Amino acid sequence: MGGLNEPLPYVGFTAMQLITAVAVLVVGWIAVKVVVASFKRGLKKTNLPELVVEFLSRFLSALLYVAVLLLAIRALGIGVGSVVLGLSAVIGLILGFGLQDTLTNLAAGVWIAALRPIDIGEVVEVAGKTGKVKAVGIMSTELLTPDNVLITVPNKLVWGSVITNYTRMPTRRVSVDVGVAYGTDLDRAIKLAMDLMKSHPKVLDDPEPSVVITALADSSINLQLRAWTKTEYYGTVKGDLTRGIYELYTKEGIEIPFPQLDVHLRNE
Repeated sequence: MGGLNEPLPYVGFTAMQLITAVAVLVVGWIAVKVVVASFKRGLKKTNLPELVVEFLSRFLSALLYVAVLLLAIRALGIGVGSVVLGLSAVIGLILGFGLQDTLTNLAAGVWIAALRPIDIGEVVEVAGKTGKVKAVGIMSTELLTPDNVLITVPNKLVWGSVITNYTRMPTRRVSVDVGVAYGTDLDRAIKLAMDLMKSHPKVLDDPEPSVVITALADSSINLQLRAWTKTEYYGTVKGDLTRGIYELYTKEGIEIPFPQLDVHLRNE
């Protein structure tokens, strides 16, 4: 045992201290996992939103890991007070160079968790990125795109930009644009579109679907089908109505024109 208490060359602490520090790190890591998991289970029994539960759990986890690291440093015989002082100096240096993004992201994360403009599982567009909210951490927000790409956005960009939340409301309006040729019987075209929407099982009766004329374009009279549905069916209904109106108008002989350019050649 005497050898374990001999100072190791170049490092200044003993093998026993090193073993103790490693043990503190391993046990501390396991203890943090257990405590955070228990903390999260307790919060889930309350009425707190999942976003807040996840944020608080990550925040507690970060604090506990710092505490474990300080305990391991103390086990090496290094004064914790000097380490904290050194960290304070480093933080001061970082802030002095204007790199205070860490604190800005932390503050933004607190506001996001408190006011919840976004929530876990919602599809949002933020900072020019669109995806399903996977997590909101103390520093960044994670979005998962439809093609399974994970995007990490700093919290300060989330809080400081316009947020479009596509799934927060229980219902959404589906809009499908279609053009018909000039000379088309508009009353008939509108009635066919109305019948198509009303026959769809996922289109709501209230608000009632409608068809409006949106423009007299160069090659067509533009119509817009407007149908309301539950938010989870938005993609299905839009796809069905887009395909359905094309097939219906083709079957009924209603022309859907494409842009045309007439060129007249004059022989001098």
